[in-house]
Amino acid sequence: METSPRFMLIFAVVISSLIAFRSYKRKSLNLSGGVAGFLVMTIHFAAGFRYGALLLVFFLTSSKLTKVGEDKKRRVDVEFKEGGQRNWIQVLCNSGIASVLVVIASTITGWQDTCLDSKQSEIVTALIGGIIGHYACCNGDTWSSELGVLSDAQPRLITTLKPVKKGTNGGVTKAGLLAAVAAGATVGVTFLVFGLFTVRCASDVALKQLLVIPVSALAGLCGSLIDSVLGATIQFSGFCTVRNKVVGKPGPTVKKISGVDILDNNGVNFVSILLTSFLTSIASVYIF
Repeated sequence: METSPRFMLIFAVVISSLIAFRSYKRKSLNLSGGVAGFLVMTIHFAAGFRYGALLLVFFLTSSKLTKVGEDKKRRVDVEFKEGGQRNWIQVLCNSGIASVLVVIASTITGWQDTCLDSKQSEIVTALIGGIIGHYACCNGDTWSSELGVLSDAQPRLITTLKPVKKGTNGGVTKAGLLAAVAAGATVGVTFLVFGLFTVRCASDVALKQLLVIPVSALAGLCGSLIDSVLGATIQFSGFCTVRNKVVGKPGPTVKKISGVDILDNNGVNFVSILLTSFLTSIASVYIF
């Protein structure tokens, strides 16, 4: 389905404005997050419906899950915010890399959607694979965190497998890891379903597109695991005896649990997304 760049730009501005404003009103984004969200959504939708859908499925499902079990999360998360409000830094950490890849891929393809097909273009396939990996990682990490903390099971530190308190960076549960797989698969299904309406592939190429679901499922799991390893090693976690919660900064009343204070949560997310996007892009070239 071919659409003119002018139509896509107008559509992108309108739909992005509506979603950003609604998200701000519902406290999913603060003001700076709303502005950043508008910009990245406009880029994605202007590039194509399928890219916009990938961003939306991550943002909408993650925002919804953030609000599930808020009372329980408030007792655990020292940085808990009503509605899970995200600022511009969080928005760009979770969509900045994909926005760059979307612009590059669309420029090469003339702003038209295309199939994952290395025979046609290895560069474009790698770029699209990176975008899929990006959102599979984001979705996987968010679902894993938001659902894992609600699990009755005690998390274990991924580097030592020792039990740790809920809210500890690098702590994992079976429920959280399964959620990461499901989240990644959801991104793959979204990419596949919207592709039915936006692009036509040759029969042999079309069948191979089905592999995007297991690829994205693995990317979701891989991204969550990378995030956990980084969180357990180069992100500080300690228990504050005053606030009676796990905190992310050292202090006189804080007993260290794991990690060193090099990256904060946004930095860990950015690096894990970058690594997962790279790995998925390479895998896509060989698979598709």
